[in-house]
Amino acid sequence: MDRDRDGEGRARSGRPRDGLGRPLPYGAEGVPRQPEGVVRVPGETVREAQRLLDAGMPFHAHEVFEDAWKSGPGGERELWQGLAQLAVGLTHAARGNARGGARLLLRGAARVEGYAAGPGAVTYGVDVAGLVTWARGLAARVAAPGAPVPDASAEAPRLVAFSG
Repeated sequence: MDRDRDGEGRARSGRPRDGLGRPLPYGAEGVPRQPEGVVRVPGETVREAQRLLDAGMPFHAHEVFEDAWKSGPGGERELWQGLAQLAVGLTHAARGNARGGARLLLRGAARVEGYAAGPGAVTYGVDVAGLVTWARGLAARVAAPGAPVPDASAEAPRLVAFSG
């Protein structure tokens, strides 16, 4: 069988995927993929990622953050990569991979933590300190022996802190 290819001839699986990015059998009903290489302003990135997180699709939110790190200024790369790792950590935890999920949550928290030291502890409206606390708490819960597999939608973080 020939490999699936995208429009430019690169190998890319054409299998549909579920909300957590897991491949489904050919012909199954999947969720639409995130388009790759979309350049957004930071606020659009945060809003789109939050929409996907709220919908229980952290794998897709990770792809939005990946676009931001690839197209944004180099000085922000750690922020966007860390946010992507947080989304992938939630993805793995929700897929039942507690160990991998906890590791990625902690790695993402460490990566974004430096951005919490800035004025107001917020970057592009992102509540970095709140995300670090969320990630470490979820990592501890999913890594506990006998912990239930978390629901991605129920565990979705709030990227932007609500005021008043």
